[in-house]
Parts: sequence; C-alpha cells; structure tokens
Amino acid sequence: MRVFVAGATGAVGRLLVPLLLDAGHQVTGISRTSEGTDRIRRQGASALRADVLDRDAVRRTVAAAAPDAVIHQLTDLSGADGEATNRLRREGTRHLVDAAGSAGATRIVAQSISWAYAPGEGPADESVPLDIGAAQPRGALVGGLRALEDTAAEMDTAVLLRYGVLYGPGTWYAPGGAVAAALAGDPSARFLGSIEADLSVSSFLHVADAARAAVAALEWPAGPVNIVDDEPAQAREWLPVLAGALGVPAPKAASGREGWARGASNGLARARGWRPEYATWRTGFAAQDA
Repeated sequence: MRVFVAGATGAVGRLLVPLLLDAGHQVTGISRTSEGTDRIRRQGASALRADVLDRDAVRRTVAAAAPDAVIHQLTDLSGADGEATNRLRREGTRHLVDAAGSAGATRIVAQSISWAYAPGEGPADESVPLDIGAAQPRGALVGGLRALEDTAAEMDTAVLLRYGVLYGPGTWYAPGGAVAAALAGDPSARFLGSIEADLSVSSFLHVADAARAAVAALEWPAGPVNIVDDEPAQAREWLPVLAGALGVPAPKAASGREGWARGASNGLARARGWRPEYATWRTGFAAQDA
C-alpha cells in the first residue's frame, strides 16, 4: 500500500515510519523543515517538504505521492500549544482530506484522543458521546477533536484512533520532558494538563503502541477506536510511580475528580487483534527510554 504520513517526525511518527516500511508499505512522509525530510529519508522512506497549513502545498505533495491511504499524526504538543494543535486539527485535517480525495486516496487513519468523552462513571467505550458543550478551555479541545473526526469521516474509510495519554520518548512524560520539569517545580515549565486531582482517572499509552495501532488500522473498518493500555488509573495511583521513574518528588495530590476524567476501554481494539506491548503504565513508565 502507498501510505502518506503527515506528522512523520513527531513522537509517534518517527516510530511509525519504520514499522510501515517493515510491513512492506511504500511510505512518503512530510515535514516543514529540511532537517525533518532528511530524517525521514534516513529511515528509508520518501520525503517531501510542506506545511500542512498551506493548502496548495499539501495538495501538491499528496498528488505527488499518489497514496492509497493517509495517516494523520499531526499535533503541536512539543510546544505545549493547544491553540496551534487545534488549528492543525481543524485546518490541517481539512487540507489533508481535500488533497487525499483529489489524489484518489480512499482511507485515512487519524490521531484523536480518548479523554474527550462526556462525564460519567467507569471507563468510556466508543459508544459514549464526545463532551460537546464542555466549558472552556476544555470546550475548545473537544471542538477541535470533533472537527478533526467529522472532516476525516468524509473519506470512504476513516479510522479514528482515540489515543490515551501518550508517554515514552519525545513526549511530555519522558525524562527531561514538560511533566518532569513541572513536578520538579520549574516555574517556566509549560504543561497543558492537570495532574493534581487524586481521584481523576487517566488511560495511558506508550508511543510505540500508538505507532503499532496506526499500522494495524490500515486494515480496520471505519469508526473511532480507543487505543489505550489495560489499566485506567486514578492520579493517586499513577503519579507516585511516574515521579519515581523520573527521579523527581511526588507532589501531594489535591482531592477531587473531574467528571470527564474517567479513562477509556480498549475492548474494541483488542477485539480487532491489537494488544499493547506496554500493558500498564506501572511497568511502562520505567521503560520510557526503550
């Protein structure tokens, strides 16, 4: 299969490209920089330079790649910039879908998230609606996700990977990342999230498992699917383990729980044959340099 990867140099994309090549796919990745395209080529894939927010450039690069499928792994989370990420989800997805349709591609695999569900009890499965109408700033996040998913769904087959909280190399949760700095008390650390409410539940996902799911999803039917590990957990459980793995003090968690912070179920992904290699954050946090 000819596969076009947007976000090929990100935390997931840099692991995804070699997996796609190993699976026998012809891969073209894009990057905004010459350093990024050089990195993609060193992995053995074709590379084109383009900014996904430039509609005409995206159309040209997708047409040149002539893909059967597009994989969308775009975020701007390295800079902890939620507004920029929302723009990528809205405008970048629009440009990718329009270009893919014009080039004859019929499938898209797009990165979404698993903590945009409406409040409730217990881990959410894919039948739970998104938290549309949530107060700001959460409302902006959910609105951006809805725009991404609705736009992607215009393709003949759109698989929406609702990832858990990503950890591992290149993420906020890696040694030296934004979360480590925040836990260590760095006042300049930028981190878009809350790690304080001790009863709030999160579902985590190692970036390597995220990449494996994206490869598998090239053969999956359309629709959303949660890609999370096997153990949703309250902050009072996972936060001390993370702090220990990072070598920083564990903060005293504040009491309370956000109603939407409920974790997610990976039952559907498991039914399709996907299994997380890092089944739980309990062991995964300590293996982030792997």
